[in-house]
Amino acid sequence: MHDQVISVVKQLRHEVPDCLASGVVDMATGMLLAYETTDNHPQEVLDLLAGATLDLFQGRTVVMIENLFKERRGVSNNEHYFQEILVNSSHLTHLFIRSNHNEDTVAVAVCPNSVNIGMLLASARRVVKEYGAI
Repeated sequence: MHDQVISVVKQLRHEVPDCLASGVVDMATGMLLAYETTDNHPQEVLDLLAGATLDLFQGRTVVMIENLFKERRGVSNNEHYFQEILVNSSHLTHLFIRSNHNEDTVAVAVCPNSVNIGMLLASARRVVKEYGAI
């Protein structure tokens, strides 16, 4: 599995336009499994990325919203409702995508906020689908 994680990280960095950083987060452990970046970040920042990803997808309020949506729609499975989250900061765009094969794995791509959002979504989705057996 480690080789697959490395492949996803590398493919995101190479195929997503203007990608500055990519990574894969294991939601079950809250750990950053692998990453590539054009910048040098302290380990504390990288560790916080994994925790923030966990909060985005499976924080208490998010899970409550998912359960409410499922209840209202009559859905009884345990799948998570949110599959992708796009976050824009003042200078960066962060895309978080759950793996198609393992909902506890999330791929992350970070680009300048000048990135074409359509190209970001299309290329990251393609990579996660194609290489995302993680």
